[in-house]
Amino acid sequence: QLQLVESGGGLVQPGGSLRLSCTASGFTLDYYAIGWFRQAPGKDLEGVSYISSGEDGTGYADSVKGRFTISANNAKNTVYLQMDNLKPEDTGVYYCLAREESSEYDREDSNEYDYWGQGTQVTVSS
Repeated sequence: QLQLVESGGGLVQPGGSLRLSCTASGFTLDYYAIGWFRQAPGKDLEGVSYISSGEDGTGYADSVKGRFTISANNAKNTVYLQMDNLKPEDTGVYYCLAREESSEYDREDSNEYDYWGQGTQVTVSS
């Protein structure tokens, strides 16, 4: 059974940091592209960061550039999202999504992904 499990969310004050993890089971992330998406209350799902072994490499939404860093540990079959200098507007449920590597797809479109995790809540508040 193919499964993605996120962890690492929580409550943090503005300016703080969190590291989210997305661990895959039933398949090897080496051959998959991963996207982190988030959904704030009352808002649409938003792409945050992406990673693939193809030429696209890593990518970030403008709203998180310079604050978030995506990375992968293939030995642990896990992708991480390091989030620094968090802001209240970063609050939301964060999901990791996966799809097989391909040469043509829109990585910012969640519909392009085949597998979803259950999500982890991130709350940035004082």
